[in-house]
Amino acid sequence: MRKLLFLFCLLLAVTFGAAAAEPLSLTLTDGAALSGDIIKIGDEGLMLHLTGETYATTNVAWSRLSQTSLKQLVAYPKIKPLAEAFIEPDASERPAKAEITVNPVTRLERPANPSLFGGLFGSPLGLFLLLVVYAANLYAAFEVSVIRARPAAQVMGLSALLPIAGPAIFLAMPIKVAPPEEVVEFAAPAGTAGAAAHRSPEEIQVVEASWKKDEKKPEPQVFARGKFTFNKKFLETKFVGYFGTPRGDALKFTFELKTNTAQHAVERIMQVTVTEIILETKNGQVTVPLADIQEIKLVPVPPAPAE
Repeated sequence: MRKLLFLFCLLLAVTFGAAAAEPLSLTLTDGAALSGDIIKIGDEGLMLHLTGETYATTNVAWSRLSQTSLKQLVAYPKIKPLAEAFIEPDASERPAKAEITVNPVTRLERPANPSLFGGLFGSPLGLFLLLVVYAANLYAAFEVSVIRARPAAQVMGLSALLPIAGPAIFLAMPIKVAPPEEVVEFAAPAGTAGAAAHRSPEEIQVVEASWKKDEKKPEPQVFARGKFTFNKKFLETKFVGYFGTPRGDALKFTFELKTNTAQHAVERIMQVTVTEIILETKNGQVTVPLADIQEIKLVPVPPAPAE
């Protein structure tokens, strides 16, 4: 009896061991098939020992397994909690979609399509636009009356009765030119020409001078250090008339340059560099450093005495 029981247990162990030794066949979502033994289970997926003569393993993520393989792995208690999360429910297991109820909407009634003029006169905006066009028509009529030398009341009156057409009519008309006024010549009284001829030059000069306005005399201009910066750009732009042939202010003002030790009456500027200025004076050519210039003064040239 004990021998029969031992043989029966041995047969069951061999049967279940052979079943466990069979490799597991799985399919992937891309259609590929894998066959092997599960050697590791994790949250990321499975590690399979692939069947073959050589020892090879591969990692398969849960998301790569097909629904059929996932349902196959659910039969294993250790794998079930991990594989169930990736199994999609069947159509019968899915909850029914909520029915969407469309409520009626109260819509504004569209007005009937009126004609162009009916739409303009039938709305406040249309009346405002017509008023603006009418005012522009009257303003255009006024401008046409000025251009064509026509009475403004005449052009604007017709334009008020015939908008747009009124200004166009007068604009097409030629310009009305007034006839030239006749010049009436009066004969000078006898003796007037002779009296004018016998006037002395002093009397004529006094009469002419009475009509002339007093000319404003130029005033001296002083450029002092502290108020102005004496550099190359300032001298070349402010006193451009003193370079080369005198012109502009050089004909109206004399140029005086003052340093800590001397004062120069400048006739013209020869050259200006970044550090010094070369001057032509009555005493010859002088070179003055820009840092030594204290003041530049332009004095008006006195007028020539009348002959």
